[in-house]
Amino acid sequence: MGSEVVRKKKNPKMAPLNPNWALLQQKLNLQGSKPKLPSHSNGGSSPTILGKRKQRSVSESDESQVNVLAPTSSDCSLTDEVAMDCEMVGVSPQGNKSALGRVTLVNKWGNVVYDEFVRPIDRVVDFRTEISGIRPRDLRKAKDFPSVQKKVAELIKGKILVGHALRNDLKALLLSHPKKDLRDTAEYQPFLKESRRKALRHLAAEFLGAEIQNGEHCPIEDARAAMLLYQRHKKDWERSVKDRSRLMEKQKKRKNRKKSNKKVATEVKNVPVL
Repeated sequence: MGSEVVRKKKNPKMAPLNPNWALLQQKLNLQGSKPKLPSHSNGGSSPTILGKRKQRSVSESDESQVNVLAPTSSDCSLTDEVAMDCEMVGVSPQGNKSALGRVTLVNKWGNVVYDEFVRPIDRVVDFRTEISGIRPRDLRKAKDFPSVQKKVAELIKGKILVGHALRNDLKALLLSHPKKDLRDTAEYQPFLKESRRKALRHLAAEFLGAEIQNGEHCPIEDARAAMLLYQRHKKDWERSVKDRSRLMEKQKKRKNRKKSNKKVATEVKNVPVL
């Protein structure tokens, strides 16, 4: 009996709850047992199942987006095929005359073998940064034009030279290259549209599925795109070069034969009659 009295003092009997209050408390307990959604504002660390699925799909999409212009080998040596791209700056009083501001060479795998900013002989009036990506600080310690010209000439000598509108790049470098060794993506017949040239960015998008030249141009990226275009069409491209060479050789022989026959006929005509 005494123990029961003590127990009652320690745990006094509570008054019965109002039925409405009991129902409200039951609802609150049920809501408290449900999982909370993650808060985007405070960066909650307990994602829901939907959140996990979304996160997984994003990572999978990132992995599927492979950079097609990435080098296919770690070999940075000089190969028999070299792609070149140049960026120009504006000189002359109006800045409308182009001068070499940067030159880049990559090997057949897309690795850079030469990349230099160039200090033009004439004063730069327009850096054309929005296209060239060249800024004044890039040319402060840049190499002089004759040094770069000499080095590029050494690197491309005897090589298959790949690029887009190579005539402009060679003109800026004041260099020439054998026509038989030029592989210009602006001139290759299958890349033309109704005998009109396409921009390199359009060729890269159409034939490589790559986006380039969105804003400032990157000569490394452009050279890699030209090289990859050549490599993917190399077999047919080289066959067309050989066919053209054979045709030109036949035309040359035919022309020489006509000259020879004409010369013989003239000599016969001029022989005095005895």
